[in-house]
Amino acid sequence: MNEYFDSTYLINAFPELLNFLSVTLFITILACLLGTILGFLIMLTKLSKYRILQILGNLYTTIMRCTPSIVLLFLVYYGLPACAEIININLHDVHTGVFVVVTFTIQFAAIISEVMRSAYLSIDSNQYEAGVSVGMTKFQTYKRIIIPQAIVIAIPNFANALLELLKEGSLAYTIGFIDMVGKANLIVESNFNAHALEIYLALGLIYWLLSIIIEYSFTKIESYFNQGKKSTIAY
Repeated sequence: MNEYFDSTYLINAFPELLNFLSVTLFITILACLLGTILGFLIMLTKLSKYRILQILGNLYTTIMRCTPSIVLLFLVYYGLPACAEIININLHDVHTGVFVVVTFTIQFAAIISEVMRSAYLSIDSNQYEAGVSVGMTKFQTYKRIIIPQAIVIAIPNFANALLELLKEGSLAYTIGFIDMVGKANLIVESNFNAHALEIYLALGLIYWLLSIIIEYSFTKIESYFNQGKKSTIAY
């Protein structure tokens, strides 16, 4: 009888899973970049002086944050092609990765819009007035005073959101997308569901290492901006 835990399967799983690391990272980074841009635009609607834009921005955030990731993934995967058919556009042949990126972009945007909004609002408005009063332009005031402080405040929450994006992105296998999680499932199935523990342990170790790297990187980034903040204050 085979041993319940066989370290050979654990060791052999690493190179197979790491072959798809670039896929996982590409999806995460792309969704992060697009989500940050969209999140910034949503933040502007929330801070707008127009009530209707504020309502739409807050409504979008509420809907996205209240929808489970896997439900949103299915809605995008099945809903976009169905809606596109109405205007005679065929999306059924579109690569599955596109739907994955769209799903996690719009979800990440909702979270980041709140991160950026709260960071911006945490800066005392008197600092803006002080910058303008000493002869700075609006652009200079935001660049040298407001934005650096807001970035420092936003970094920890941005890092947490990115970690959640990395983990939530693992749900992409449910629509047939093959990243590290999808590959892990294929390996388990090829072994007739035997030694699944070793395969998923290898997968977990890779995700743990990625999370540690992300957390460490953002800690360094936060320290860098904190130093810049202190230098600006001293100046």
